[in-house]
Amino acid sequence: MTASPFAPPAWLRSPHVQSVLSSSPLRALRARQRLHAVPATHLPMVLDAGDGVRLQGVASTPTDQPPRALALLLHGWEGSSASSYMRMTAARLLRAGFVVFRLDFRDHGDSHHLNEGLFHSNRLDEVIGAARAVAARWPGLPMCAAGFSLGGNFALRLALRAPDAGLPLRRVAAVCPLLDPGRTMTAMETGPAFYLRYFEHKWRRSLARKRALFPQAHAFGDEVLRLRMRPLTDWMVRRYTGFADLDAYFDGYSIAGGRLQALPIPADVLMAEDDPVIPADEFAHLAGYPNIALELAAHGGHCGFLEGASLDGYGERWVAARLAAVALG
Repeated sequence: MTASPFAPPAWLRSPHVQSVLSSSPLRALRARQRLHAVPATHLPMVLDAGDGVRLQGVASTPTDQPPRALALLLHGWEGSSASSYMRMTAARLLRAGFVVFRLDFRDHGDSHHLNEGLFHSNRLDEVIGAARAVAARWPGLPMCAAGFSLGGNFALRLALRAPDAGLPLRRVAAVCPLLDPGRTMTAMETGPAFYLRYFEHKWRRSLARKRALFPQAHAFGDEVLRLRMRPLTDWMVRRYTGFADLDAYFDGYSIAGGRLQALPIPADVLMAEDDPVIPADEFAHLAGYPNIALELAAHGGHCGFLEGASLDGYGERWVAARLAAVALG
């Protein structure tokens, strides 16, 4: 474990300022500007992820240099390929010579119409299928992956499954990855209320959109959409996932409890001690695992790591540097 050099100015040291500003409209504008300033083409694509599942994303290719590597980027829960951190990371990787594929998870972004079934966090097989499809389109390029929050959890699970799945990953990077879903749920319930309200609002809107598109499969009433986070998750688990209860569902995508000790490929993890959503004490044991390099910052909030008034992020710069060091030598 190494101490992070990230040191924001005093006005940016609050974890809540970091977390809220990172999702602000101003940062979204800056992210669009950063990405569009890079000489590159951006092609929306729909991938065959196997078993009839279709997932969409955006493939970005540099036009000022031959591509030298491939990066798969994974967003957080209720984020998308258009999230600010995804665009800013893509801009940095494109400048380093990467082809970048920003994947939308099922029911994220504008993808609700592609599949009848609801998204849930144990749908790893379709993300592996999408990653295989991405790798097959650029077979000559060394491949890496990076994710943020829940996307970091998916990236680390991709790394765990990569050799058996025939996925040619060389390295992964994860920013504030979710390790223990049960503890994260409790942290949101006991922390500042606006985090829970934010995710409840976005998830309810997503579920309502899914119901409108597939009313024959999702004939639930508005009383379901009024449930709070834990009972709403429990309802979803029992009706749509095949897991017996909430604990079994959480355990299905947990990467706590030593699960990462046998990680077969190198991984870099960036975490903030003041993350208000994911307890930082979960990460101490990761530093002893042979294939994980953990960087711990005193500040940063949840996937914030904003460096100043420009709203550029250390996290995006960190991801690009970690992946480039391996893929590009």
